[in-house]
Amino acid sequence: MSIDTSALGTLAIILIMAVVTLVTRWGGIFVMSFVPIGRGVRRFISAMSGSVLVALLAPLAVNGDHGARLALLSTAIVMLLLKKPLPAIAAGIAVAALSRHFF
Repeated sequence: MSIDTSALGTLAIILIMAVVTLVTRWGGIFVMSFVPIGRGVRRFISAMSGSVLVALLAPLAVNGDHGARLALLSTAIVMLLLKKPLPAIAAGIAVAALSRHFF
């Protein structure tokens, strides 16, 4: 299957992606409306967000370059020290940029 990437093809791709995104988000809310939110479900949801984050960052830590690894390390250190995500993210971006610029 291929879609022409002219103006109408690009617009069709964007609209299809928007519909798929909305269906998955609304579908999750719809399905969860049938699930009673107890203690176990709350623990699962809390643990799930952390596991998704680890699944996204682990390949970067293993296969990434030195800039990526230094960025992950600096982000983790700043997050542990300050307990605020915005400065941690800013530190990670800055370290990645500086390390890739100088090394």
